[in-house]
Amino acid sequence: MSAFFYLVIFIFGLIVGSFLNCVIYRLEEGKSFLKGRSFCPHCKHKLIWQDLIPIFSFLILRGKCRYCQKPISLQYPLVELATGIIFLSIVLFNIQYSIFHILIACFLIVIFVYDLKHYLIPDKIIYPAIVIALIFNFQFLIVNEFSIFKFSILSALGAAAFFLLIVLISRGKWMGVGDIKLAFLMGLILGFPNILVALFLAFFIGAIMGIGLIATGKKTLKSEVPFGPFLVAGTFLALFWGQDVINWYFNF
Repeated sequence: MSAFFYLVIFIFGLIVGSFLNCVIYRLEEGKSFLKGRSFCPHCKHKLIWQDLIPIFSFLILRGKCRYCQKPISLQYPLVELATGIIFLSIVLFNIQYSIFHILIACFLIVIFVYDLKHYLIPDKIIYPAIVIALIFNFQFLIVNEFSIFKFSILSALGAAAFFLLIVLISRGKWMGVGDIKLAFLMGLILGFPNILVALFLAFFIGAIMGIGLIATGKKTLKSEVPFGPFLVAGTFLALFWGQDVINWYFNF
């Protein structure tokens, strides 16, 4: 494929990332993201097209609203850039069923940011994602690929059961119900054995980050830390490098 094609995919990801920022904000405010023009969250002034160019508008405006001069959250350019990179990576890594994974990546990015900010995985996002993943997996029954369908469903149920056990043992202190739903979704997306890689990486990264936050005094052992972002990160890492991690493990 040509460099132009990859550039188009990246730009498309930037544009979708801008839309995902809108979804995240309107979820926070309890508003519909399907209608109404974008506006500044501070002064509520409606934004013109020059204000909505992914990344570039943030740079041109020097991170401030054109109308009220209040700072624009770094979340906006970071989500746009991350979405562009993830979309491009899905294509570059030649991930099978790319359209499905690009779609599901949108849900995962929203979950990452929302849980990071609010310690909550919204049902309005996780349930549609699960339904889409289930529909995607049911296609394997239609084309007589029962083994793929079976491993996806078993991976989803196994991952969800593992987190349910953690929730029951800790009485909700270590994990939340949202993590159970997200684990189920991860199993549907990754199947076996990549779900094991994703969970291992999520716990590993979470442990490293936790130690770092405690060491710097930003958190204590009793502090609550959202685990959803680590699960999402583990999902993407397993999607791109899961087989490499498995090969490294068996060759170690």
